[in-house]
Amino acid sequence: MSLGVALKVTDVTVRFGGVIALHDVGFEVRTGETVGLIGPNGAGKTTLLNVISRLIRGASGRVELFGEDVSRVPAYGLPQRGVARTFQVVQPFANLTVRQNVAVAAMFAGSGRSKNDAAAEADRAIERTGLGPKAEMLPAYITLADRKRLELARTLAMQPRVLLLDEVMAGLNHVEIDRIIALIRDIKAQGTTIVVVEHVMKVIAAISDRIVVLQFGKKIADDSPDRVFDDPAVVSAYLGERFTRRRAAGRGGAT
Repeated sequence: MSLGVALKVTDVTVRFGGVIALHDVGFEVRTGETVGLIGPNGAGKTTLLNVISRLIRGASGRVELFGEDVSRVPAYGLPQRGVARTFQVVQPFANLTVRQNVAVAAMFAGSGRSKNDAAAEADRAIERTGLGPKAEMLPAYITLADRKRLELARTLAMQPRVLLLDEVMAGLNHVEIDRIIALIRDIKAQGTTIVVVEHVMKVIAAISDRIVVLQFGKKIADDSPDRVFDDPAVVSAYLGERFTRRRAAGRGGAT
């Protein structure tokens, strides 16, 4: 793994009216590293991804991408700098096929990319995510698991250096989760830097090099998975004693 810093967040604070959603949050992600971002509902996880991807304006603090300050770069400027993200609620273009949805993402991210090049990149992403047999289908006629894979395919077609994943496992069964884990590991193996928000601890334990924990908009832990899972503050705030008992019994993470 490279020692270079791919993503650096410094002292990020976000207020919604009188509510402080994030308070002086900071962390680093090194090139090729996968960092899990966990915490209770409302802790600020998706808000933090929205700050990084510039969907929230007016946040104080600083976001750097490979040493460049992107705190004021518009959201549409980040894909050209190598950032792609998924969303909790998958919203593909309903009137476009799976292939067309992915090709649009490839075209958007690739400055100067031709239509043919975008189509080729889309086909590679579709095959990689196992959507080949459904490439000509409309999103309404594929399963939730397939729509999650479509969301991943769209990001892969953008050839990201930094990938932000927001609960890509939500609503999936254990078999589908295992398939997505394998895909994320494959993405990581190719050197992509990943930040993943996820409630499924099986996923976080399987793919994370480090875990950052948020509670009430503040960072309460930033360490290896083993240390975070054994941290009393994290257990109290989020994981719970049931998780600890199952972990101690050697049965792995809880969902």
